[in-house]
Amino acid sequence: MGRAATYGTAAALLAVAASLTLLEVGDEPGGFPAWQALVLGVVQGLTELLPISSSGHLILVPWLGEWTYLQRNDEFNQTFDVALHLGTLVAVVAYFRRDIAALAAALAGSVARRRIRTPDERIAWVVAVATVPAALVGAVGEGLIADHLGEPWQIAILLAAFGVVLWVADRSPADRSPDDLSLWGALGIGCAQALALMPGVSRSGVTISAARFLGLGRDEAARLSFLLLAPIVLGAVLLKGVTDVLLGDLPRGWQGPFLVGTLAAAGSGLVAISALLGYVRRHDYTLFAVYRLLAAAVVALVILTGARGASF
Repeated sequence: MGRAATYGTAAALLAVAASLTLLEVGDEPGGFPAWQALVLGVVQGLTELLPISSSGHLILVPWLGEWTYLQRNDEFNQTFDVALHLGTLVAVVAYFRRDIAALAAALAGSVARRRIRTPDERIAWVVAVATVPAALVGAVGEGLIADHLGEPWQIAILLAAFGVVLWVADRSPADRSPDDLSLWGALGIGCAQALALMPGVSRSGVTISAARFLGLGRDEAARLSFLLLAPIVLGAVLLKGVTDVLLGDLPRGWQGPFLVGTLAAAGSGLVAISALLGYVRRHDYTLFAVYRLLAAAVVALVILTGARGASF
């Protein structure tokens, strides 16, 4: 997508989300307010695609604001999570639709011929192989991770630790292109992506770090990270869409926040993609590493001063 089309589309999506919020569409007494859905949608779109951890921010923002509805209504929380990830999926597919179509065709052709022949086929296999570890870990261990990780103090530690990892990885020389990656390299990126199930790690941050360690340039690492989002998030949205939305027991008025969150995440996600790709063509990832360290410090300060508890 061109810059003008990207920002125009993002503005339209955010305007619709804001209008629905002002009209209080779907708001129910005692329910999840649309304005919180709008805020979390914007947070999701920005933090899922920038290397700063969406899952961590989606926990920390309600924690700081003392928004308790999602914590008290876990089933709705799972549903709203589907909406937010659907929004970022829409943003990535809209921005990279030609790349995704080309890679899908390349993968189909490679499977049919039982060989990897072109650069597009190599990249398609890199994306496919890198998707497997996160999908397996998510299917087997998501409940365990949700039960034992995600406390604010843990998020602060992971924000800081993987901020340092990002900074160190970004010092690596850029001497390879995505089609030079081996399938073992793809598996390594996939294992790194699986770590992002821990709130505070960042899916985009850890895959960019892995790609930089393997020699990809800053722009190429970011693009590969965005392409990796599509299959893993599509699978999660389809699975959770059935189990948590279609078969879930949802409260009255869930449709309004769901729609607002999806639109806001898609709009802010488009902005984040375009902004990050433009930024890393001229700068390194230090800004994001510093942000992660500062965010971790703020969380630690809030906990140490007693303003908020270290756990829920």
